[in-house]
Amino acid sequence: MKVFKFLTIVGVISLALVSFSTLVQEEWKVPAKYETMKNPIDANKDAAIGKSLFTKHCKSCHGAEGYGDGPKASEMKGDLGDFSSKDFQAQSDGALFYKTSIGRNDMPEYTKKIPNDEDRWLIVNYIRTLAE
Repeated sequence: MKVFKFLTIVGVISLALVSFSTLVQEEWKVPAKYETMKNPIDANKDAAIGKSLFTKHCKSCHGAEGYGDGPKASEMKGDLGDFSSKDFQAQSDGALFYKTSIGRNDMPEYTKKIPNDEDRWLIVNYIRTLAE
């Protein structure tokens, strides 16, 4: 009987740990090449285009203010991030460009939908305006 109790407890703990590990999102590793990449587009250049591209491609999931509360957000499995947060804004422009371009999991790759690198840099510039 003690063996059964022990195995039951171990089983419950194991199940809890597995469940918890699926809730914690894996760190999004950005290659060093992108981490140090500098944004070639002046932050004040074509701001309206950056906002328009964000509205068209990003707002449905990330929300108008970048809080991760867009209409499609509830369909997503991972953390959509809060673009206004200090932690999010602490990322390099190159890291944001990489994530915007390459994507992962629910975040689609945008190199085909937005093939022009300059347009994706404009989105990065717009995301910077969402800081708290």
